Amino acid sequence: MRTFPFQQVNVFSQDPLRGNPLAVVLEADGVEDARMAAFARWTNLSETTFLLPPTDPQADYRVRIFTTLEELPFAGHPTLGSCHAWLAHGGVPKGAEIVQECGIGLVRIRSSDAGLAFLAPPLLRGGALTPDLRERVRRGLGVAAEDVVDARWADNGTGWLALRLRDRAAVLAVQPDYAQLMGLKVGVFGPWLASDGSEAQYESRAFIAGDGAPEDPATGSLNAGIARWLLATGEAPERYVISQGTAIGRAGRLRVERVGDALWIGGDCVTCIEGQVTL
Repeated sequence: MRTFPFQQVNVFSQDPLRGNPLAVVLEADGVEDARMAAFARWTNLSETTFLLPPTDPQADYRVRIFTTLEELPFAGHPTLGSCHAWLAHGGVPKGAEIVQECGIGLVRIRSSDAGLAFLAPPLLRGGALTPDLRERVRRGLGVAAEDVVDARWADNGTGWLALRLRDRAAVLAVQPDYAQLMGLKVGVFGPWLASDGSEAQYESRAFIAGDGAPEDPATGSLNAGIARWLLATGEAPERYVISQGTAIGRAGRLRVERVGDALWIGGDCVTCIEGQVTL
């Protein structure tokens, strides 16, 4: 058994109890794969990460990302939360941006007065769902057919597919039947109307059937995939905010900014717990 530096970070909210928590084990050299997976199951959070020295000389650090079910090649809130923990632990980037190494390769992260933001990776799979899959997901979410505007893949390495619904109210009304959604990672989103306010422009929710936390409070990878979708169709403004977690008592806010063809996904990070963990 060894002891490692540890942080638990709240991502996508300034309120430490209303974002998406992330467990981060730093200086995790020598932790075996099975031990990483076991610790991720034990934390029972949507993701747990382990920070390691990079193998690519361009990277500042390497991250391995685990859910309670599997290891992921990329995920959004673990990217920002891990970067926040690395910087808080004394990490110093080699250049103007932080470069993270993970399963999909190198991910650029920028730090500014507005917080951290990662460069959204390209979609590995986009396009419309097959009619059978679209109908399966619609039924599994308990959504009326007339409330579905579109349904597409939004997979940037994590397997997301998403349904666009008519408005925020339809998103918040979703009551998933996880048995029907087993094996899928499903997102839903819809626009805020004037009556919803101006704090955000879209509302989203994310469901992973079989996971210890089946509804994710704030999901960078899903919303990055949705942003790529909206960018391709020209439907979204250059800057907008996505609200997530409302239905489960959270207040996630994800900031999207397009700069040319680059798409940045950002949000606040707050360290809630700092200490040591024995593995």
